[in-house]
Amino acid sequence: MSKDQQNVIDNQEDLTEVLRVRREKLSKLQEMGKNPFVQSRYDRTNYSMDIKNNFEEMEGKVVKIAGRIMSKRIQGKAGFIDIQDQEGRIQSYVRKDNIGEEEYDLFKTYDIGDIIGLEGTVFKTKKEEISVKASNVVLLSKSLQVLPEKYHGLKDQDIRYRQRYVDLIVNPEVKDAFLTRTKALKALRSFLDERGFLEVETPILNTIAGGANARPFVTHHNTLDIPMYLRIANELYLKRLIVGGFDKVYEMGRMFRNEGMSIKHNPEYTAMELYQAYADYEDMMKITENLISHMAEVATGSTVVNYQGTEIDFKPPWRRMTMIECVKEYTGVDFDTIDTDEEALEVAREKGIEITPGMRRGEVINAFFEEFGEDKLIQPTFITHHPVEVSPLAKRNAEDPRKTDRFEAFANKWELANAFSELNDPIDQKGRFMDQLRKKELGDDEACDMDEDFINALEVGLPPTGGLGIGIDRVMMLLTNSPSIRDVILFPTMKPIEKPQNEEK
Repeated sequence: MSKDQQNVIDNQEDLTEVLRVRREKLSKLQEMGKNPFVQSRYDRTNYSMDIKNNFEEMEGKVVKIAGRIMSKRIQGKAGFIDIQDQEGRIQSYVRKDNIGEEEYDLFKTYDIGDIIGLEGTVFKTKKEEISVKASNVVLLSKSLQVLPEKYHGLKDQDIRYRQRYVDLIVNPEVKDAFLTRTKALKALRSFLDERGFLEVETPILNTIAGGANARPFVTHHNTLDIPMYLRIANELYLKRLIVGGFDKVYEMGRMFRNEGMSIKHNPEYTAMELYQAYADYEDMMKITENLISHMAEVATGSTVVNYQGTEIDFKPPWRRMTMIECVKEYTGVDFDTIDTDEEALEVAREKGIEITPGMRRGEVINAFFEEFGEDKLIQPTFITHHPVEVSPLAKRNAEDPRKTDRFEAFANKWELANAFSELNDPIDQKGRFMDQLRKKELGDDEACDMDEDFINALEVGLPPTGGLGIGIDRVMMLLTNSPSIRDVILFPTMKPIEKPQNEEK
């Protein structure tokens, strides 16, 4: 052992004795010229479940498997280990006479968590367990940490999210959730690809925070010496592509909103937006219910999911109701009979709705819905015809210009999707942006900025267009029965662990 290696071991005063022993084992291996970190690759021929599912074909065949030791039972000159790979676990029988005395002595020192390659013959034990009888075992990576005890797993939620790599090793249901997510995303892409949509990529760094009402993350571009914003939505760029002549486009990727964190909010999250020329919000409703039901069926085998004890059926058609109808159903207040801002504000005060500066009739309607209607929407429901005041990018309804041809899709009380017939009138759009600037002056830091280039694009000409945005992570929560958005994001945002201050300073 070199002097530097000895110093590393001696300075690890905060390690437990078990961790010290693991490091000492590594040092001994290195002294013997068997450094496990030297080997670059291993020619694996089979995975665990491949062997188990095809035992009749595999019995007696020589295979090479690789994975992590998850359990170990040594009995004198022989032992059993469970090896975990990407697909699952398989048992291996390791005997001294089969791999040689020197290698067996080394094998006995291997720890749970170590990664090995193993060559051997497929057979079935007396207890009818499909196994691999080892003829060669090689250590590929030494685990210097101790995995959580197998019967209790990794249960501390905070540690699970911070150390997702350990979470995936010891909690198989976590890996299953992310495999379900992958299946659902593949289903989404194939659904859209088969219908002629083109997947595209648009900028994440923007000079204007636009496309939605949200508080952005602000950064600085040193070379240009200007502030820039992580995108809160990709809407305005995608609509520029429709102007440019693409008829059907979509993008799935990360969005960033500098807002609160909760079981259904993460500062960065995955959203999918699509736009279709010569279509409207009614077309977007059909796409939404058919797309999400398709994702559910492909990923889970059914359009019905059980979420925390509640069955939710995504089978089309979903219920449809206007925002005013929803408010009337759950409060008795009919805003079709309330025409002025003053009347709306008076009713808001009577019902205990918070009044904000410059609040108008449409914003009162939206506040009523959020307070009294949203939490009643358990089964998939489309809420349509939002007020113009809260829909700066949506086309006005032809019959009542105070409303827009817009919908939000809800399930389990959550908003899953937002869509509308896109506003393609550049004069009206500029007026809406001006109204957003007014709100910003009144203190609304989520209001949109003016985007002059987008106005210019509309002046070039945007055909009648339907647009849709889906919050992918919330859909995944429902499909995987996950209680928190952090359970469907591999590496969710976490507050850094505060290091204790040095008492000597």
